[in-house]
This record gives sequence, C-alpha cells and structure tokens, in this order.
Amino acid sequence: MKKPGIGNRESGIVRLTLLTIAHCLFPIAVVLAWLSVPLPDAMLAPPKEPGVTILDRHGLLLRTTRSADGSLAQWSPLEAMDPQLLQAFVAMEDRRFYGHGGVDLRAAARAAMHNVQAGQVVSGASTITMQLARLLRPSNRGWTGKISQALLALRLERQLSKQHILEQYLNRVPLGQGTIGVSAAATLYFDASANGLSLAQAAQLAGIAAAPSSGNPFASPERAAIRRATALRRMGAQGYITGDQAERAALEPMIHARSRAPFLAPHFTARLLQWAEDANQQAGGTWTTSLDLALQAELEAEVRHTVTLLKDREVRHAAAVVLDNHTGEILAWVGSPDFWADSAGQVDMVFSPRQPGSTLKPFLYALAFERGYTAASVLPDVARTFATPTGPYQPRNYDRRFHGPVLMREALASSFNVPAVELTERLSASALLRTLQAAGFQSLDRSAEHYGLGLSLGNGDVTLLELANGYRALANGGTWSPWRTSAADAGPAGHQLPAISHRRIERRVTSRGAAALVLDVLSDPVARIAGFGLETPFDFPFPVAVKTGTSRHFTDNWAVGVTGNLTVAVWVGNFSGRPMRRIGGITGAGPLLHRALLSAARRYDPGVLPSPGDAGLVRATVCRVSGLQPGEHCPVADEWFLPGTFPHRNCDWHRDGHTNWPAEYAEWASQRSNAGTPVATGGSSDDFRILSPQTGDQYQVPPGVEARYATIALHADAAACRAIVA
Repeated sequence: MKKPGIGNRESGIVRLTLLTIAHCLFPIAVVLAWLSVPLPDAMLAPPKEPGVTILDRHGLLLRTTRSADGSLAQWSPLEAMDPQLLQAFVAMEDRRFYGHGGVDLRAAARAAMHNVQAGQVVSGASTITMQLARLLRPSNRGWTGKISQALLALRLERQLSKQHILEQYLNRVPLGQGTIGVSAAATLYFDASANGLSLAQAAQLAGIAAAPSSGNPFASPERAAIRRATALRRMGAQGYITGDQAERAALEPMIHARSRAPFLAPHFTARLLQWAEDANQQAGGTWTTSLDLALQAELEAEVRHTVTLLKDREVRHAAAVVLDNHTGEILAWVGSPDFWADSAGQVDMVFSPRQPGSTLKPFLYALAFERGYTAASVLPDVARTFATPTGPYQPRNYDRRFHGPVLMREALASSFNVPAVELTERLSASALLRTLQAAGFQSLDRSAEHYGLGLSLGNGDVTLLELANGYRALANGGTWSPWRTSAADAGPAGHQLPAISHRRIERRVTSRGAAALVLDVLSDPVARIAGFGLETPFDFPFPVAVKTGTSRHFTDNWAVGVTGNLTVAVWVGNFSGRPMRRIGGITGAGPLLHRALLSAARRYDPGVLPSPGDAGLVRATVCRVSGLQPGEHCPVADEWFLPGTFPHRNCDWHRDGHTNWPAEYAEWASQRSNAGTPVATGGSSDDFRILSPQTGDQYQVPPGVEARYATIALHADAAACRAIVA
C-alpha cells in the first residue's frame, strides 16, 4: 500500500522529466525541420556580376571587368573547370571537404580553443560550405555569425551534393580586383578560361581566396607568390600532385600579358578596384576617373626610355605620378616600366613605401622658417659628431665635403646633409615628424625616437604619391588636401568613385609665407650651383621648384617638380633594393622628371609659382656670407624675409677686406687654408687666378630668364686648387 502523496510526487517527476525532454527536443526538432525546408531558388541562382567600366577624364576606356564577350555573368558549371582547380581550392580552403557534413568538428574544436585563449574570434575554421553560406547570406565575423554560417552550411549539405556546393562556391568566391568567381579571375589574371588553366595558375587562384584584396598578384606579387607556393605544397601533401609537378609550377610567371579586353593604366585601375574592395564598396557602373590617358601613355614611354638609358648603371625600374595642384586630381600614374614583364611588373612604386632621401628636407626648412629662421640664416656645414641613442652619428654630404658656414637658401637648394641634421637637432625630430604627418606622410608611422636625426635625410619609408601630394601642399600655400581619383567636374555619365572619400578635407601644414619661401629657394638655380653645378636637367622654360633625393646605398633615386598648377614626382631604382651605379639626382631621376614635366606642361598650363611678395614676405639686402646686415666690405645679396625676421645685427665678419671667421668655423677655415683652397672673401688679388670668364667672353641672357637668375659663375684657382664662387 502506497503512502499518501507518493503517487502524486512520482507522477509530478515524470511530467517534469517529459516537459524537460520536450523543451530540449523542440529546438532540435525545429532545427531539423528548418534544415529540411527547400532552399529558395533565388538563393542559388547565378548572380549577375556588377561589372565596372573605368574611363579616363575624357571618356576613353581604360578597363572593364566584364568578360571578353561583353556579358556580365561568367558562371561556369563544375564540369567546365579544370580538375586541378578544384583540387587546389580543396587543398587550400578545406582539405576534409569530402568527409564532413558542412562543419569540420576537428577544426572547429581547435579554433574554439584558440578563440577562447584570445578572448575573441581569431580562427574561424570555416569550411568551404560555411564560406558559401556566408557568400549566400552575409553575416558578421563574430560568434553569432559563425553559428549562423554553421547552421546554413548544415542545411546546404543536407540538400545539395558536394559537387553542387563546390560549383556554387567557385562561382561566387571573390578573387580580387573586382572579380567574382574563378572564371572572371582566370580571364583577368591569365587571359584564360576556367578549364584552360595550368597547375600554377590553379594554385594561384586558390591562394587568393583567403585575402582577395591584398593577396592578388596585382596588389602584391610577393604575397601572391607566397600564397601560390603554399597551395602547391598543400596539393602535394594531399597527394594531388607530385613534387616534380610542384617544382615546375613554381617556376611559371605569376601572370601573363593580356591579348583581348583593354587594360590601360594597369597600376592605377588595379589600385582603384582594390580600394573599392577594401572599403566594401564594389559597385557596378561607369567610373569616370581623373586620369589623362594621352599623358599616361607618354609617361609610360618615358619611364621605359629611362630604364633603357640607365640599364648599364644597374637601373631596372622607374615610376612617375602627376597631380593637379588645385583639385588634387591624379593625371598620370605609372607604377613600373612594364606591368606585364614578370611578377615584378605588378609592383607599384607609386604606392610602395621606400626611403625618399633628401626629398623630405623642404618640410624641415618650412618648419624652421615658421620658427623664426630665415633663408639668410647661417647653418654650420662642418665636421661634427651627434650623440644619439644608437651611438655617435657623423653625417656626410653627398659630395663628401664640408662647406663651412652656409646660408639656409644654399643649404636647402644644394641639399647639404650636415646642415639639415644640425637643423633637425635644433628643432627636434618629433616636431619634424608632426609636420611630415600633417603633410600626409601616413607611411611614417613609427616614433620620432625610431627615426632620430636621420629623418630629415629620408630614413623613413614613404610612397611616391604621398611625396607628390605633400609637395602639392606647398604649392597650395601650405594647406594639405587629399588627392582625387575622379574628375572634379565628372557629370552624370559617371559617379564619384567608391575608392576614396572626396570630401573636402584640408589641414594646415605650414604657413603660406613659409611655403612660398621654400618654393622660391627650390626654384633658385643660383642657390643650387654648389650642390649640383651649372648644368642640370632642372632648367625649364617656366618656373619650377625642384628637389631630388637619393636613399642610402643608392637603392632609390627621387625627384619632384612643382609648378603653379602641377606637381610631378618620379622614382628610379630597383624593386629588389639592389644598388645602382653612379646614379644621383642629375643622372637618375632628374632627366626623367624633366621629360615628364615637359610632357605634362604641353597638355596643362604649368602656371606660376606662388610669389613670396604676394605671401607677405619682404625683400632686403644682407651679407651673402653671414646673412647679417651688410657693412661696407661685405658681398651682398637680396633675400626674402617673413615679417619680423629681418636680422638687426650688423655683420662683423668682414673688416678691411678680410673675413674674420667665427670661432666655430676656425678649424674648417684652417683645414681649407692648409689644403690650398681660399676661404677669405677679401685679400690681395694675387691670392687667386681667374679662370672664367676670360677677357673678351660674351654672354647673352636667355629669353624668359629673370634678371636675378642672369648671373655668371666665377671660376678661380689658388695654389692649384679650384674654387667656384657664385
């Protein structure tokens, strides 16, 4: 006989147990029912590829992402794909693809452990089916997104065959440069169909899938080569290919020259598509760009010509970019001599950071002018050791000589290194770094302590585009604004390119007066004589501010030219970093800059550089040696001064026709005198012999040359040593 209440208690426990089981089984039943619901036909229908047509500023076709026959869709059935292509993707993306039901539990467990340790999702263990799920129904990359992908993957595996899943995936996977699916990518990169790929090409496409925007051969040949090698290695490990096949495939060039659809300005258009993809703003339609195809073609020819001329000096590559100063529009962009040459041809030196040498000095001098220095301030160009956290630093000039006291005008125009390091120490590397970053040099992302005093000599990597746009800020009165990839007046035929923001963003880099003074110095042919000599490629029929730079070990040579309306920047060197031979600004980048700037000026009015007078500067006479107010024995020169910066001290360097050097230059003067080189500006006429000009020489002022530039260099000889006095 049961005790009272026992039966009711037992029945309650049974009911609770059944209710609990029902609560647990109900969600499972719902999920199982959902997995069995047929997938919508629209979800699996071949998508219409958006297709992009890229035009130059005049409406000329540069490139299209459409297929060769003009259609937008490039869907290929699985049987029309090369079997090695399928093997490559399986080996790279999901080696247990044929053995799991949509979720790889082993990989998921390993990824879960890594994610728990990291406190965030760092490893997704996504199978090909899960990746397809995300392509069909986009989700976030967090925990909830992974769960959503896993559930849809299970549903796909329940209703579709492995072959159908693979076909859907290979036709939807993004593979860089705006391509969707293996057929579009095969056409773009190899000018081939999905069933006509080599083993190396199949491995290449599989390698792109994990990082389509940064791992494709147009964006980064080096990274793409590493990914291809990984795919070949994994295919070998899976038994799909032999070691000999992998070795032969590794020797194949990354991409091949195209023979069909137009592909002009390749580095520029490739960069546009990558920016759009990175911003997740890939949109179809017609893009009217800022590029001038005629100018682009001429500069491409000039870049190739430069490499041919300098081949015997170990120069293999060059690049150039042209900007409109007022709008920031990119008018030409040449990243390499031949985009299709080999895997190195896709390296884009307009956008690849390298050390710029002395081309950063103008921003140092602009900072100094704002701090009260003037173009007539004297800097010491003497032997000196600077104490730095990494040890003693002894900078040297390009000509391996010291020039004693030099005016800042000559120091900048002639690009002396020692005065620049001296000025950097006085102003601080951190102040210079802030100025450079304000001028758009985002590549300089390390600390001022990392760069140290060598920052003014270009020991930090920057891009050619950053350099050109930084100089453009000087031409715009010291105000920086972004460059543009679309024509400012593009009408309804196009739309604003999605690659970058075209909002009017401006920031002050330096004052208008300091910017005008820097450009005036850089356009002064007399001031650059000491560093570059009398004959240079920087003589133009219109005013141009010019600066060159050579990196350490002669691996990079740069030149920038600024007119009132245009900025042209060029680079000469080797992608590999191999040093050039006997290359400097005069022989390397300088001649390319000259031809490139003349090409641009034939199509666009070069304009007039900002006048120091219009920028508020005043002109006054100073001693050309001390930079002070001149006395009766001083050689004199006219100079521009920002308001309130004219020197009030009288020159005490010259007395009775002799120069009395300050104590800091005594050792330099003594060394020069002992070497037989005159250092005094006065003295007996018997101390030297005039070599040029000779009696009877006649000179004519070239048409269009300003009076202040119509000077004659004096060549003199003393004790068998030659001196050049401008």
